[in-house]
Amino acid sequence: MHLAYPAVLSALLFCTGLYGVLARRNAILVLMSVELMLNAVNLNLVAFDVWLSRTAEETLHSGQALTLFTIAIAAAEIGIGLAIVLAVYRNRGTSDIDKLRDTAEGHDPDHPDGDATDSDASVTKAAAEKAEATA
Repeated sequence: MHLAYPAVLSALLFCTGLYGVLARRNAILVLMSVELMLNAVNLNLVAFDVWLSRTAEETLHSGQALTLFTIAIAAAEIGIGLAIVLAVYRNRGTSDIDKLRDTAEGHDPDHPDGDATDSDASVTKAAAEKAEATA
């Protein structure tokens, strides 16, 4: 088999994953797209390892060893990523990346101006004064 076939397939998988990372709003779909990109890299590593083992006198299979490390890192990444997404979903009630970005920057997505109102500021000031009084 020629090297071009797995290389083209790997490029298509990687481009599909890149599109998924850039276009998706859901954090779980973004994680799945990252996994697709890592699998494209794994396919490239194995394909080039087979191609180089035919030309080299000694076969070390370093591409396959790197693939195993990549699979282990991907498993750890998806485990930690899903734990973070589930924790954020429980706290905020959404896994939409745009809404999470708005709340991280301090903007109120429900308010038309995007800023907190004066009544919200007085409520938080009163809560802070109450916390100081009890401490």
